[in-house]
Amino acid sequence: MQAFDYDQAFSRNLGWVTDAEQARLRGARVAIAGLGGVGGLHLVTLARLGVGKFHIADLDVFEAANFNRQVGASLSTSGRQKVEVLAEMARDINPEAELTLFPQGVNEENLEAFFKAVDLYVDGLDFFAFAARELVFRYCARHGIPAITVAPLGMGGALLNFMPGRMTFEDYFQVEGRQELDKAVRFLVGLAPALLHRHYLADKTRVDLSARKGPSTPMACMICAGVAGTEALKILLKRGKVLAAPHGIQFDAYRNKLAHTWRPGGNRHPFNRIAIAIARHQLGLR
Repeated sequence: MQAFDYDQAFSRNLGWVTDAEQARLRGARVAIAGLGGVGGLHLVTLARLGVGKFHIADLDVFEAANFNRQVGASLSTSGRQKVEVLAEMARDINPEAELTLFPQGVNEENLEAFFKAVDLYVDGLDFFAFAARELVFRYCARHGIPAITVAPLGMGGALLNFMPGRMTFEDYFQVEGRQELDKAVRFLVGLAPALLHRHYLADKTRVDLSARKGPSTPMACMICAGVAGTEALKILLKRGKVLAAPHGIQFDAYRNKLAHTWRPGGNRHPFNRIAIAIARHQLGLR
């Protein structure tokens, strides 16, 4: 077996990054909560970029329903903890990588440890993990940690960056204190105000927010990982334009469309408020 050599393993990154920048990526520490559809691919993508330190959290195990989109899901990993499987995959790419595992997921008790010395947070939480998501984004805002979320929608992805000193997750989405179904509506509308994915859903009965169910595609997850990896590179290396909320980007590969949205006030914006009202009415919410 060939001995591992960091410089050789990530030499093909050079040109798009300088030697000095690759060294900075090697020393960077990224936290990822949720290692399912997008989170596992975020970890693998950033490991291949040469990022050298990770805090990863997930309390779930792999099962058959994950096979269509989750990079660590297979017959051989069914029943195994996602955090353990993904840590093995990352170490198989870079055996020198420092990985701190949080197999209980992220919670109030381990939040400080999860974010200790972290340079960037990349969101991989399940769409419906509202309590955990509010917790981590609140911590990031209070402690000046840049945070990226890229949602897999249809056959594309929707990007929001929450940067230190800029609009926070709560200011944008306005979900605090609301019922779970109302949070789901607000989160969905806020993620992708352009709604590029709404035109080609083949079977609407497969979407049931009240039952916490919705369809997914592997293409969307892979697109999200590419977008998140690129944003992470720009933030960690402090170069390139980083759009922060209330700016958002949605790319839909099925429709070959790219939308840049700007929603001052986030979900307080009139367009978002109309979309939320329509969705609430369709769901029978008061």
